Amino acid sequence: MSVMVKESPISETDMIAEAEKALADISRIRDGVGRVIFGQENVVERTLVALLAGGHALLVGVPGLAKTKLVETLGVVLGLDSRRVQFTPDLMPSDILGSEVMEQDEAGKRSFRFISGPIFAQLLMADEINRASPRTQSALLQAMQEYHVTIAGARYDLPAPFHVLATQNPLEQEGTYPLPEAQLDRFLMQVDILYPEIEAERRILLETTGIEDAKAQNVLQPARLKEIQTLIRRMPVPESVVEAILTLVRSARPGQGNAETDKHIAWGPGPRASQALMLCTRARALYEGRLAPSVDDVRALAEPVLQHRMALTFAARAEGTSVRDVVAKLVKGI
Repeated sequence: MSVMVKESPISETDMIAEAEKALADISRIRDGVGRVIFGQENVVERTLVALLAGGHALLVGVPGLAKTKLVETLGVVLGLDSRRVQFTPDLMPSDILGSEVMEQDEAGKRSFRFISGPIFAQLLMADEINRASPRTQSALLQAMQEYHVTIAGARYDLPAPFHVLATQNPLEQEGTYPLPEAQLDRFLMQVDILYPEIEAERRILLETTGIEDAKAQNVLQPARLKEIQTLIRRMPVPESVVEAILTLVRSARPGQGNAETDKHIAWGPGPRASQALMLCTRARALYEGRLAPSVDDVRALAEPVLQHRMALTFAARAEGTSVRDVVAKLVKGI
């Protein structure tokens, strides 16, 4: 049994034809990113899955691991109108959203005119997002969920597609602010970036210290990206995958009968986590050349989708338990 999203009917033949076309495009995207970003295949996969699913991603890692380079490369490869905001402690919400200014015409009549901020882009790079105050971080809340902003009571729609890729330093470093829980929940995935393997680092040394660096090239247009995102929402989902998602997400909430969760988790993921898993499993399946997701996709994406939507109890933190440890144990139950 399969569960289908409520979209216009599409025949199996047409679905296969569209999927094969999308696979060719995704292959070109992967090759385009691979020209610039060495190693980090898992990071590239998860970030692209988030974009293909139509969502936002939070890239977490220490400085120097090519987080910013990855976002810049994706913007070029996907042909998106990209803007970058460097988050700092003195950054104000109006620096992101824009503001109204008073103008006077030749007749002396005064009126307000809205000057849009950098958020009016198809790909917003929020660099070191946790270096700004929660007040400024929260300026993105409405945009990330509703794809428009409200300034002085007026609504301004954002370009489509619209994605936020934010980079973040580990919270234990000085001069950083933890992101509000409501904003974390709006990120489809948290992608942890680790140090590269030795062969990847060797290639980095050889190919990035010469006279010319490899440069990203555009291989896709925004309209085509939207078509692929629509195709992903039309992909069938087996009942086993739906049940695995429900079982996993509900078991991550305290008070649902899971002893591991009750012992270590203060609060768990809401329904948005289930929605994120549903979209991301479809996107990952297509990314790997399959027409429907499997339970293995749920297992593979459990950590990046759930870890930023859960909080440890004080006792768990004192014991040295991490959210990843809890999620790993929960995955074994599906």
